[in-house]
Amino acid sequence: MPSGSPTPITPLSYTSAAFLYSLTCEQVNVSKMFQKTKNIDAAFRHIRLFSLLFLLACLTVAGITIVKSYQLSSQSQQKVFILANGKALEAYAADRKDNIPVEARDHVKMFHHYFFTLDPDDKVIQSNITQALYLADASAKQQYDNLKENGYYTNLIAGNISQEIEVDSITINTDVYPFYFRYKGREKIIRPTTIVTRLLITEGYLRNVSRSDNNAHGFLIEKWRTLENTDLTTQTR
Repeated sequence: MPSGSPTPITPLSYTSAAFLYSLTCEQVNVSKMFQKTKNIDAAFRHIRLFSLLFLLACLTVAGITIVKSYQLSSQSQQKVFILANGKALEAYAADRKDNIPVEARDHVKMFHHYFFTLDPDDKVIQSNITQALYLADASAKQQYDNLKENGYYTNLIAGNISQEIEVDSITINTDVYPFYFRYKGREKIIRPTTIVTRLLITEGYLRNVSRSDNNAHGFLIEKWRTLENTDLTTQTR
């Protein structure tokens, strides 16, 4: 072959070139396949992270909803609406210990109101005394029996006499249980011709009992006795 003439391409050289080209294409395809695999893994990781974040957000929202619902329910249970004179008034519940002095004073006040507020009517007397005896123990029943045996209520009816009482002060000691109380009030005995005003001082103790329709405050008066019941003034009508 003359010098300087191009080298002829033999079938073997052509085959080698084809093989190299094919190998290069295979490498490219494998590289693309690995790249797709990496992309799939990255996408899976992103989906898993998004799913975890979404689940965490759902749990957070659910937790906040439960807490808010519980708070709202607790607040609604603390509200009580009372119908008075055709109007709905909102009242708030509170622990009993916060209201003991107020409830105890009202219990003592209402007992004396029922026991000493009398009119010349046997039904009125029985109704008031019955209500008073729901609020006290046998010590009050004993005083009622003594007055009844002495003809006190019969004299009220026969003489058309009414009796009223006004509270001056009620002292409650809630530091020691049962709670000691002292009641001071003015008793008015209204006769057809005169009005007699008396000073009434009593004392006793309060113990806790179950609340009921007849005993709204859940107290019971024990060892009740009269310390003083003396005339102050007599007014002619």
